[in-house]
Amino acid sequence: MDFRKKRLSVQEAKKIDITSYLFSLGHQPVQIRNVDYWYRSPLRKENEPSFKVNQKLNLWFDHGLGKGGNLIDFGILYHGCSVSEFLQKLNGNFSLQQPTLLPPNKSVATANKIRILGEFPITSPSLLKYLEHRKISVEIAEQFCREVRYKLDNKTYFGIGFKNNSEGYEIRNPYFKASSSPKDITTINNGSEEAVVFEGFIDFLSFKTTTKNHPEKGLDFVVLNSVSFFERARPFMENHKHIRLYLDTDMAGINCTQRALSMSPKYKDESPLYKSHKDFNEWIMKSEKAPKKHLGRKL
Repeated sequence: MDFRKKRLSVQEAKKIDITSYLFSLGHQPVQIRNVDYWYRSPLRKENEPSFKVNQKLNLWFDHGLGKGGNLIDFGILYHGCSVSEFLQKLNGNFSLQQPTLLPPNKSVATANKIRILGEFPITSPSLLKYLEHRKISVEIAEQFCREVRYKLDNKTYFGIGFKNNSEGYEIRNPYFKASSSPKDITTINNGSEEAVVFEGFIDFLSFKTTTKNHPEKGLDFVVLNSVSFFERARPFMENHKHIRLYLDTDMAGINCTQRALSMSPKYKDESPLYKSHKDFNEWIMKSEKAPKKHLGRKL
């Protein structure tokens, strides 16, 4: 939502994420503890952070001042203005760069256009709802992902970030799929003789969700982040006795799987498990029985 173009009501302004608003003012948290974001107070000078924002409740409290409240309460103190004047600032007189889920025209950006600004625990309600929609355990997602804020075309956005071996990110939210540079595969080495391979990290998280009661170090994992990186992943994959492929069922995934099967008997195609769906995650989302039918079987 572009807050500079729409006349905001008090209730609408209160719904603006306070951490995002502080970010637009140039204030970043010094420490994050679960849903509590701790800052050096924007309202006064201090060395130790005593200004807390509870992102779940979307409320702030300055322990040094003994004051707190919602975004409106913060705005009138920060700017020294009235409620109506603060609403006017949000409507154009103040340069607000509100991080949002949706980039211009929903277009997929190339990796070299994205600049990562910071990474945080996954606490944004919209991202938590996205994980719930994809039937991915938040606990599992928190183990392998971060909430990232990034800049694209001079605007700030946020999404779920999954890091690759070269410190780049795969980024997802309900509306956007992109990567930051450098793009690479992601490998997780637990010292197993068996490697499980996925095309994207959403499928990997889905697999981990359905097998979260299994031994933590029972398998090694490869997330290609693109089927074009299959050859790059081969040295790691073929260092294992068994390689299980959970690639997409589109033409690119099928061709990649067939090529792998022709290379070595180590590879096994697991896609028949979800043959009527485009990928592992869609199978989990649409089939109530899926998590009970699967998983973790040995070759």
